[in-house]
Amino acid sequence: MLFLVRMDVNIPADMPEEKAAAIKATEKAYSQNLQREGKWVSIWRVVGEYANYSVFNAESNDELHEMLSGLPLFPYMDIEVIPLAKHPSDIH
Repeated sequence: MLFLVRMDVNIPADMPEEKAAAIKATEKAYSQNLQREGKWVSIWRVVGEYANYSVFNAESNDELHEMLSGLPLFPYMDIEVIPLAKHPSDIH
């Protein structure tokens, strides 16, 4: 099942830079591992915002929830999930 996910990141302004940098590094490794596994299909930055649109491939809603809640930045995110279905005009 494919899902379009918008993630808006809101790291507290008073978080020490070292802590923020460590969380971001762990987040990058986690997300790249999911990409290598084919679970995080694509990621696109939203210009001018600390946000992204991503496509996830998950077997179920529960699996997607596990992936998203496992993100180190999850406690600092607003997330919107849109389930996707194949469009009848898609030539692929």
